[in-house]
Amino acid sequence: MLFKLSLGNIRRSVRDYAVYFFTMVIGVSVFYVFNAVGSQTVTLRIADSDAEVVELLTTMLSGMSVFVSVVLGLLMVYAGRFLMKRRNREFALYLLLGMSKGQVSLILLLETLLVGLFSLGVGLLLGIGLSQLMSALAVNLFEADMTAYRFTFSGAAVIKTVIFFAVMYAVETLFSGVVVSRFRLIDLLRSGKKAERTVLKNPVLCAVIFLAAACVLGFAYYRVGWRTDEVTPKTLIVYVALGALSTFFLFWSLSGLLLRAAAGMKRFYARGLNCFTFRQISGRVNTAVLSMTVICLMLFVTICALSAAFSVRSSMNANLTTLCPADAEIALALYSEDWEDAYPVDVVQWAEDTGHSLTEEFSEYLHIHSYTDPAFDYEAFFGDRYEEVAKDYPQILYQSTLSVFALGDYNRLMAFYGREPLILEEGEYAVVCDYKSAVDQFGRVLKKGWPVTVFGRTLVSRYDGCADGFVDLSSQHLNMGFVVVPDDAVDPSCAGRDYLIGRFGAADREAEWEAGKRLRAEVDGALAEWKREGFHYELNFNTRQHIQEASVGIGALITFLCLYLGLVFLISCGAVLALKELSGYADSAEQYGILRKLGVEEEALERSLYMQTGIFFLLPLLLAVIHSVFGMKFAVRFLELFGTEHLARSVGITCVILFLLYGGYYLVTCFSGREILRDRK
Repeated sequence: MLFKLSLGNIRRSVRDYAVYFFTMVIGVSVFYVFNAVGSQTVTLRIADSDAEVVELLTTMLSGMSVFVSVVLGLLMVYAGRFLMKRRNREFALYLLLGMSKGQVSLILLLETLLVGLFSLGVGLLLGIGLSQLMSALAVNLFEADMTAYRFTFSGAAVIKTVIFFAVMYAVETLFSGVVVSRFRLIDLLRSGKKAERTVLKNPVLCAVIFLAAACVLGFAYYRVGWRTDEVTPKTLIVYVALGALSTFFLFWSLSGLLLRAAAGMKRFYARGLNCFTFRQISGRVNTAVLSMTVICLMLFVTICALSAAFSVRSSMNANLTTLCPADAEIALALYSEDWEDAYPVDVVQWAEDTGHSLTEEFSEYLHIHSYTDPAFDYEAFFGDRYEEVAKDYPQILYQSTLSVFALGDYNRLMAFYGREPLILEEGEYAVVCDYKSAVDQFGRVLKKGWPVTVFGRTLVSRYDGCADGFVDLSSQHLNMGFVVVPDDAVDPSCAGRDYLIGRFGAADREAEWEAGKRLRAEVDGALAEWKREGFHYELNFNTRQHIQEASVGIGALITFLCLYLGLVFLISCGAVLALKELSGYADSAEQYGILRKLGVEEEALERSLYMQTGIFFLLPLLLAVIHSVFGMKFAVRFLELFGTEHLARSVGITCVILFLLYGGYYLVTCFSGREILRDRK
C-alpha cells in the first residue's frame, strides 16, 4: 500500500519535483560525460604524448568528481528539504490518520528511490548521448584523427556514476529520516501561515553601507585591474576577501534600498501589482543575503574559468600557425666554467666535430647568430627612467643583458618565416617584442630617437614602440624583447646564441614526426660525445610537433577541468536560486489567494511571479558579470602568455552556456512556481 501511495504522490507532485529532477538529470549526465572522457579518447587516433595527457586528465577528473559529488549531494539535501517543507500539511494528514513516523519515512524513502532511479536512468541516457558530442570536443582539443571513431559506452563511468549517486541518495534518505523523526504535528498544521517577513531597514544606513561597499569594491577592482604588477599572492587574498565582503554588504544594503527605491517612483510603484511584487522581492533578498553572495561569487568564478579556458585553447591553436612557421629549431650557447664568459660557437660545426649532422634532415634551413654586450642590460637601456620602470614592473630581471641581432640575420629569418622585413637606417635600432607586459614596459620609454649604447656605438630608436616579432619557435607570445641593429654595429666576438632553424619537407605528419626523432637522436649523440673541461652549454631543441602536442595537452587539461567545474557551479547556482524562490512561493501562497479573492486576475499574478523570479535570478548574475569584467582584466595579464586573440569568442561561448543552464533553471522555476500558486486557488 505504501508503494502505491508513493507512486500516486509522485504523479501528483510532478511540478514540485521539477527542479529536483532537472538538477539530478543534468548532474548525472555531466558526471557521466566527464568520467567517460578516457573511454572516448580510446577510439581516437592521438599522439603518444597526448595519451599521457589523457591519463593525467582522467585521474584529475576522477579526483574532481569527489568534489562534484559532495556539491551535488548538498544540493539533493537542500532540494529534499524544500520538498518536505512543501508537503508539511500532507505529512500532518498522514499522522492524523494514524501513520507512524516510520511509515512516513518509508513513504519518503520510496519516493526518493523512484524519482532517483528515474532521474539516474534519464541522466545516464542523456550523458551517453552527450558523451558522443564530447568526442567532437576531444578531437578539436587533441587534434586527433576521428576516422577510427565509433559509438562508445563506458561501463566504468556508469558504475562510478551509480555508486556516487547511490551514496548521495543514501545520505539524503538519512537526512529525511532525521527530519521526520523531529516532526511536531502542531508545526506541520501551522506551516504555510507565515510569509517571508519584509524587514524595513533604515534607508540611510543602507545607503551608507551600499556606498562604502561600492567604494571598497572599486578599490579592489583598481588594485587588481590597473596595478596588477604590484599584486602579490598575499595582497591578492586581501583583495579577494574585500571583494567577497563588499558583495555581501551590497546585497544586504540592496535588500533595504530596493523597496525604498521602488516606492520612491510613485507612479511605477502604484501600477498593477508592483507594490506587492517589490515587497516580495525585498523579503526574498533580505533572507537570502548570504546565499546570494555565495551564488554571485560562484557565478563569477564560472564566467572567468569558462572564458579563460576557451580563450587559452583557441589562442594556442591560432598561435601554432603564427609562432611555429618552421619545423625545428636548435640554439646553442657556450659559457665558461663560472658562467661569466660566453664563447662563439657554430652549432653545425659543433655537431660535425662529434661525427653528427644537424642539416641532413632539413630540406631547407637557416643559420644565424645573436650577440651579447655585457654592458647592455635593462638598466642601461632605460637610463634615467630605470627606477620608474623598475617600480612599475618589479618582476623583470633588470640585471640580465638584452640579446642583439644583426639586421641582415633578422631579415633573412623573417623571410624564412614569411614575415615582413624590418627597415633601419644608419645609426638606428629597433626593439622586437611580442609579450604584452614587456611591450608595455618598453613602451614607457621608447620614442623615436631614444638613445642607447650598443658595442660602444650610440644608436637611436626608429620607432615609438616595439616592433612585433620573435625568433624562437613557440605556441605562446614569450619574446620578452631583443634589439635589432645594423650589421656593422655588432661585434662578432661578443657571442650569444647560434641558431639553426629549418623545415623537414616531410610528406605527412608521420614522416615529420620521424624526421624530428632522427634529428633529436643526432643532437643527443653530439651532446653525449662532446666533453670539454671548463665549459658549460645551454642548448634549446624544439620541433613544431613537440610544441604542438605540449600546447594541445595544456589546452585540453585547462578546458576540460574548467568546463567541468563551471558546469557544476552553474547547476549549483541555478538549483539553489530555484529552490529558494519556490520555497518563498510556497510560503506566500496564502497572500496570492487573498489577491485572487480581491479580484486580481490570474494573468497579473503570473506577471508578478515572472518579474520576481527574473529579478531574483538577475541580481547575483549582474554583480557576477561586473566582477568578471575586472577579474578578466586581471587574468589577461596571465592569459597573454598564451594569447588573448579569441577572448571575445570565448566570452560568447560562456554566455551561451549561461543562457542555456541558468535560463533553464529560470524557466523551470517559473513553471513550478506558477503551479504551486495555482494549486492554492
